[in-house]
Amino acid sequence: QVQLVESGGGLVQAGGSLRLSCAASGRTLSSFAMGWFRQAPGKERAFVAAITRGGGSTYYADSVKGRFTISRDNAKNTVYLQMNSLKPDDTSVYYCGADRTFSETYYSTNGAAYEYWGQGTQVTVSS
Repeated sequence: QVQLVESGGGLVQAGGSLRLSCAASGRTLSSFAMGWFRQAPGKERAFVAAITRGGGSTYYADSVKGRFTISRDNAKNTVYLQMNSLKPDDTSVYYCGADRTFSETYYSTNGAAYEYWGQGTQVTVSS
């Protein structure tokens, strides 16, 4: 069992930055590929970014490519999402997910693949 807790959300003006954290307990995150997803009101949860279990590869949704960076510190059992040049369209609840894998190269953009989820953190970008 893995417990995930997101933090770092808040209110920011367009063009600003936020850094989200996803801290895990219960099991080491080094056995999991990790992902960030977001859900805006009235919309389905959407993929944002993913990282392989060792951190060697990352993947981003086109809408955030070049602005967001996913990273992880397995020693701290924490995954991060650095968000720069924020836009009002980035306003959502952001969730991190953990997807157990034995592969060093695996990651998924499909939320159904993730076994564990945090409770989410709200990000609001004002224009």
